[in-house]
Amino acid sequence: MPFTLPNLPYAQDALEPHISANTLSFHHGKHHNAYVTNLNGLIEGTEHEGKSLEDIIKNSDGGIFNNAAQVWNHTFYWHSLSPNGGGEPSGALAEKINADFGSLDKFKEEFSNAAKTQFGSGWAWLVLDNGKLKITKTGNAETPITQNQIPLLTLDVWEHAYYLDYQNKRPDYIETFLNKLVNWEFAAENFGKQEVFKAA
Repeated sequence: MPFTLPNLPYAQDALEPHISANTLSFHHGKHHNAYVTNLNGLIEGTEHEGKSLEDIIKNSDGGIFNNAAQVWNHTFYWHSLSPNGGGEPSGALAEKINADFGSLDKFKEEFSNAAKTQFGSGWAWLVLDNGKLKITKTGNAETPITQNQIPLLTLDVWEHAYYLDYQNKRPDYIETFLNKLVNWEFAAENFGKQEVFKAA
């Protein structure tokens, strides 16, 4: 079965005024869709055909890796955003953030710095790495899953993610994400899966 473009988890205009429907129509409908189309064309008739996205990412390079990883990264990014986002995490994730970063404000400072200092295109991530929360950044299509890290949240800092709404003001886009859009429920769900797995 070929890969298909996943639906957004909310309406195209649901993130306004922070991210416009116009941005999502290009970012999801054009960019993300192009990665899906390209990946299907590249894997047809190869050993990667019929494999999961994660398997392809971990066992490929070049164009196949770039398109597979971008399909995965973008799908994860849409869920890292919420129309009801922002605020503060709660429960076990909040406790873990305080334990590993010192405070939510310190987490935001470190995450913001990673997103601002990612040179060129890429991603900022909150990951779980050997039981510890860490901030990491990756260039282009790179993704933490190739490093055996567990992604909890991501922010896309490719220019097409924010340029129509923020132009060259990447710091404003990052601040808006952290204060208005970040989906702490999604991060907590990802964190909780790991805690359940560890306890099993």
